[in-house]
Amino acid sequence: MTTISRPPTLDPPAVDRWQRIAPPASPWLHEEVARRMQDRLQWIKLQPRAWAHWGALRGGLLAHARLAAAFPNSTCFIVEALAERAQKAMKSIAKPWWKPSLRQAASPRLEAPPPASVDMLWANMGLHESADPQALLAAWHQALKVDGFLMFSCLGPDTARELRALYARLGWPPAGHELTDMHDWGDMLVQTGFAEPVMDMERITLTYATPGRLLEELAGLGRNFHPGRFPALRGRRWKARLERELATQLGGADGRLSLTFEVIYGHALKSAPRIKLGPVSAVSEADMRRMLRNPKP
Repeated sequence: MTTISRPPTLDPPAVDRWQRIAPPASPWLHEEVARRMQDRLQWIKLQPRAWAHWGALRGGLLAHARLAAAFPNSTCFIVEALAERAQKAMKSIAKPWWKPSLRQAASPRLEAPPPASVDMLWANMGLHESADPQALLAAWHQALKVDGFLMFSCLGPDTARELRALYARLGWPPAGHELTDMHDWGDMLVQTGFAEPVMDMERITLTYATPGRLLEELAGLGRNFHPGRFPALRGRRWKARLERELATQLGGADGRLSLTFEVIYGHALKSAPRIKLGPVSAVSEADMRRMLRNPKP
């Protein structure tokens, strides 16, 4: 398989288990990335009449509130992988009935959007946890209207590079599954049918006062999904050694521990389908109407 078609080195059962036990809150890093991704909306003129928030509970509830305020007259769809997570998301997002001022806009809809029904699909910090990313991209593409746009973010290959190097140096199994490069995400977007993908990335360095605080932060962000990870439970002695190694290897001059997170941002459009005409071709009525409205060579 090519690097474009291959999913990350990720164990699907481990991801399914994480989806069930992940804290029902948006991590600080996810909210910060969502805020930075929202800054990019200033360059987009289209005001969505309908939009979908894919993975709102973990992707950023504060960000959802800002988006809902930016598009108060738009229909919003909330999409979660598990029913219990969807219910928790709605409890956090739904507008109280006793506050009429908050009920001017329509309440969000707890369901996947129908095909070709939304102008914007927002997916923050979830794509790197998908065991079948091309299927997920295809679902996003299907939900969008023609000329609708996708906004997403995810973690990139340099994430936790200090921790990965430490594990490798100690001869331990991988600290985490391999993450996809932004250029490969761009190629997958094109293969899925998206047009004009724009990809960029940045590295965010977080610092921690203690090894325990660093590990606590990582525990809230995800788990080690690598199929070759250590297959059993670790003991107290191993954890104590890990904390000593973290303090030694990741500590700076000020004593704080630094950890890198590579964040990838992606934007792409759903363009009208290109129809190849032969001596005899069948064209649907909807496609014909689009071709007549937007004639292109």
